[in-house]
Amino acid sequence: MELFEPKYFEPAADGKIICLLCERSCVLDEGAAGFCGVNKNSGGELLCMAYGHPSALNIDPVEKKPLRRFLQGSKTYSIGTLGCNFSCPWCQNHHISRKSYSGSANMEIITPAAIAEGAIESGCMSVSYTYNEPAVFYPYARDIGMIARENGLKNIFVTNAYQSEVIVADMLTWVDAINADLKSFDPDTHRKFTGGELDKVARNLKIFAGSAVHLEITTLIIPGINDSKHELEGVAGFISNELGKEVPWHVSAFHPDHKMTDRPATSREQVYEAVETGLKNGLKFVYPGNVW
Repeated sequence: MELFEPKYFEPAADGKIICLLCERSCVLDEGAAGFCGVNKNSGGELLCMAYGHPSALNIDPVEKKPLRRFLQGSKTYSIGTLGCNFSCPWCQNHHISRKSYSGSANMEIITPAAIAEGAIESGCMSVSYTYNEPAVFYPYARDIGMIARENGLKNIFVTNAYQSEVIVADMLTWVDAINADLKSFDPDTHRKFTGGELDKVARNLKIFAGSAVHLEITTLIIPGINDSKHELEGVAGFISNELGKEVPWHVSAFHPDHKMTDRPATSREQVYEAVETGLKNGLKFVYPGNVW
């Protein structure tokens, strides 16, 4: 398959541009950055300030992404940057996701080739784009992914699935596996706590599920937010009926963090109730997370 670099932005009136990396479609004045704090209008072009500037590089077990049905038992070279296109008040990586770049021109540049080389030298079988939302550093991730692919490595996206349609179409050409968050199945709850529209996330998940990309779903169970029987039945039913009964569902326990310290951690019992909900809806693979 011949690959073409996707369109990351389009021009608008008065020197403005529209960012096409995610469904926020930020309209950027000259010199202005989008909601993510990572991509800005520089001379009528989209400048990804995260390019070459990871905030985290680690070697993880692939199960930590979490992926349980893909390259089991292998190591993955994990990279993240600053910034995010969601505003989740419970974010457990807020120390990087809620920060933006300043003075990045003076920072050390780690090239895509260096990332791929690090993965190979570490004995990893894949590169994971994770920790923060990879859509915000998509130009960097894609360039890494192309080199990784040429060297026999797989590419893994850990994402909130709020990419634009043009980016989703491009992802299918080089991404091998995705773990996507499905944070709520109530449109109002999803919009209130993330700033994103549930229907756009659902659209993208159905596209991923209908492709050759391996897909797994994660839901963080938050007391008083998305732990009702109605919510969990909605998520489990959507996965089972729209994505496929063999798509794994990870149900993870919440712990108080960032701006959401007003509620208790999810109990073990609540997590296993969610597991039962998934199994009753016909899902073949349901995994509890963050419980011991």
